[in-house]
Amino acid sequence: MTNLSPSDKALVPFVSVDNMMKLVHHIGIEEMLTGLADYIEADFKRWELFDKTPRIASHSAEGVIELMPTSDGEVYGFKYVNGHPKNTRDGLQTVTAFGLLADVGTGYPVLLSEMTVLTALRTAATSAMVARHLAPKGADTMAMIGAGAQSEFQSLAMKAICGVKNIRLYDIDPAASAKAARNLSGMGLSVTVADTREDAMQGAQIITTCTADKQYATILTDNMVGSGVHINAIGGDCPGKTELAPAILHRSDIFVEFPPQTRIEGEIQQLAEDHPVTEMWQVINGTAKGRTRADQITLFDSVGFAIEDFSALRYVRDQIKGTEMYHDLDLLADPDDPRDLFGMVQRAKG
Repeated sequence: MTNLSPSDKALVPFVSVDNMMKLVHHIGIEEMLTGLADYIEADFKRWELFDKTPRIASHSAEGVIELMPTSDGEVYGFKYVNGHPKNTRDGLQTVTAFGLLADVGTGYPVLLSEMTVLTALRTAATSAMVARHLAPKGADTMAMIGAGAQSEFQSLAMKAICGVKNIRLYDIDPAASAKAARNLSGMGLSVTVADTREDAMQGAQIITTCTADKQYATILTDNMVGSGVHINAIGGDCPGKTELAPAILHRSDIFVEFPPQTRIEGEIQQLAEDHPVTEMWQVINGTAKGRTRADQITLFDSVGFAIEDFSALRYVRDQIKGTEMYHDLDLLADPDDPRDLFGMVQRAKG
């Protein structure tokens, strides 16, 4: 991504929402989820090379706006993302996002992309990549608690990457469950809409929680979780928002992305600061253990981290090469003499 020619520097490839959707269908959604998981796993293996900081968040009563930056020393990336649970009442998305990659050597952007769709894809790919390491061997059934915008992506990622065959859906809003079941029809999954959370979890070896309310909630109580399962907790992603009863956390071996961020935003904000957790990159590198017993409860306390967005943007930049699924954006001033920006502006009078 370095050594850009002068002509390249003037224009920045931009992937719009329309082109992102075209790219998904060009590649195939399950193939794209698998490809994203491979890129994310590859970057987790070189985790120590990256700049790491908790995301920069601006909270309000209605939601949160965040910036998520990182760099591997050669390429810089960031994502702008919001989370506003009330938006759906007004016909708006809960989460919207865009992201950028830049050449560290020049500071010039090399990709600008929508990330509302891409964030859903990368979140699902991360969940399934982690489950590939932590879920019980042969797991084929997932309980999906919360059937909002993430549920179909999560279900298809678990199918493509982990071999899940059965999805048991539950949402407090029956219309959301019906929507997810309808969207997953014909996708090669057996989908059951459950009347209760307890019913959804019958026979599930993987439990995914993804609800939207910005509050301390108890989506899963202690007595609902048996031994030997893998919990993929992705709904708790900001201070004051959780989904699991604390007793579940005390029974589980907890795996996280970046502890300083997860302790602020994840399920473990309910625990003492010194409660032990394992960083997922260490499991992937083989320097820490993942699942070691059949009766073990593994818990991925996922809040999303900038390196995952970096991986997703890197994947997209590689995939759009040689396609027409982007626009060249006139984002950068490019005077003939880099010292004469004013002259360039004056000459535009025509």
